[in-house]
Amino acid sequence: MAENRQIMDELAIRRALTRVAHEIIENNKGVEDCVFIGIRTRGIFLANRVAQKVNEIEQVNVPVQEIDVTSYRDDLKKGNKLHAASMDANYIENKKVILFDDVLYTGRTVRAAMDLIMDQGRPNMIQLAVLVDRGHRELPIRPDYIGKNVPTARKEEIIVLLHETDAEDQVIIN
Repeated sequence: MAENRQIMDELAIRRALTRVAHEIIENNKGVEDCVFIGIRTRGIFLANRVAQKVNEIEQVNVPVQEIDVTSYRDDLKKGNKLHAASMDANYIENKKVILFDDVLYTGRTVRAAMDLIMDQGRPNMIQLAVLVDRGHRELPIRPDYIGKNVPTARKEEIIVLLHETDAEDQVIIN
């Protein structure tokens, strides 16, 4: 039986998100015209935490919104898309969208999120921030901001626990 091994504790997660906040500010020359979108469930909590860090650094409130990509998944039958929670097109129109997810694996969740965003409006660009990049991409998707690279075997699992949903902060490999 595989043994759970902690690869990030609360302090490591906090440091990684602080670094991501600084990188976002630097790469975008500030956060003017930036909006953060977090993929449900844990991506929204990461987006909120990074937005708080950006506010501490720049004294600017970056808008944050949550999306649920369930109805955009490619394993649903065509024509069977459920109504996704929509956002105001002005929220993303001509903005720099920074999309947040907890773990990047095949890239399919991110592709679904980009499809949903593009159906809602036309951002100037979409950037991707992830807490953990574990590799094994099936689509040509690459994150712009990475908390931690964790090479894994396909049979392994990365589990992200956050205070908001799990009462603790840690990342585990199983």
